[in-house]
Amino acid sequence: MNTDHRIVVLGAGYTGLFSAIRLAHRTRRTGVKITLVNPSSRFVERLRMHQIAAGQELAEHRIPDLLAGTGVTFVQGTATAIDPEARRITVDGAETLGYDTLVYALGSSTDTGKVSGADTQAFTLNNPQIAGRFAARLTEVAASGGTVTVCGGGLTGVEAATEIAESQPGLNVTLISLDEPGGMMGAKARAHLYRALDRLGVTVETGARVTKVLPDAVELADGRLVRSDLCLWTTGVKVSPLAADAGIATDDRGLILVDATLRSVSHPEIHAIGDAAAIRLAWGRIHGTCQSGLPTAQYTADTIARLVRGKAVKPFRFGYFHQPVSLGRRDAVIQFTRADDTPRRMHLTGRSAVAYKEMVSASPLTTYRLSKRMNVTTIVSKGGRATRKPAA
Repeated sequence: MNTDHRIVVLGAGYTGLFSAIRLAHRTRRTGVKITLVNPSSRFVERLRMHQIAAGQELAEHRIPDLLAGTGVTFVQGTATAIDPEARRITVDGAETLGYDTLVYALGSSTDTGKVSGADTQAFTLNNPQIAGRFAARLTEVAASGGTVTVCGGGLTGVEAATEIAESQPGLNVTLISLDEPGGMMGAKARAHLYRALDRLGVTVETGARVTKVLPDAVELADGRLVRSDLCLWTTGVKVSPLAADAGIATDDRGLILVDATLRSVSHPEIHAIGDAAAIRLAWGRIHGTCQSGLPTAQYTADTIARLVRGKAVKPFRFGYFHQPVSLGRRDAVIQFTRADDTPRRMHLTGRSAVAYKEMVSASPLTTYRLSKRMNVTTIVSKGGRATRKPAA
């Protein structure tokens, strides 16, 4: 066993931070050296960005504090290049870090580059600073009785629209979506979601494709203009080009192509997790969520710990379990799912759903703290029979 083994984790979001902490616990007697690299020292709770956008103040969590006692070295900086042949990372264009094993956890962000004006006229929930600026502008728009448009009817868009409408009752909120909001849910859960939108006065434009974001309106493909004094963009995903630029094998979206053990097919010393990995199981492709990301981090930390000790590893197994959606602070809907994320009959609404959703949102931080001294599992479902054999 190599006690000088160097592990670098790129990205300290939900997956990167968890993998670093769990790795430290799993390799604590091996002498392995772990370094975590991230541009900010603040841990971003992406699950709560819509709360910040609605004007709520949330507790700040510092990455060095969350790492305290683990032995993990934290480097605040941006990874600007990877040399996979020399196994070196360039940070902020200057400092270099060598590695024997790399955990690539750079995640994803909202893509504002495909629709004209979205990058200059719309806000996103990509980080607390942008969400905070949106909240400041929201107060001004609400005071003048203006209109807010939320572009994108996925679960993030629904959470943002309902949170904003609840926090500013006199505000006009329009949710614009190409597909039906909550379309992946069962009929009863979806009906509850629509009742919440109606109760909060959110106008829903479905089947609408946005072609341009203007300073005071959103232009749709059919030529209509929807008034918009403030626009929140929640649709479309992009990932860092770092892996592709380094010559690491990626798919057409820039996600690292991985094998059944979440190792790069071109550079097996690189492990990709969360939104950064193109993961396909027997039942289909994993889409990026915290629900799937934390299990990939757990699995990868355990896999690396076994590899360092010269032990064999088993393929990654995972199945979806639920779709938790907040509908403001006083309502929520939880759709329970099959492993492939299609809806089961069971769902929760009302107070029980609110408590459930809060438990889900708070669980990563609890997991990090417990993982310093014990192995905490984040895998609710391994996918059943469908994942017993790796995907072809």
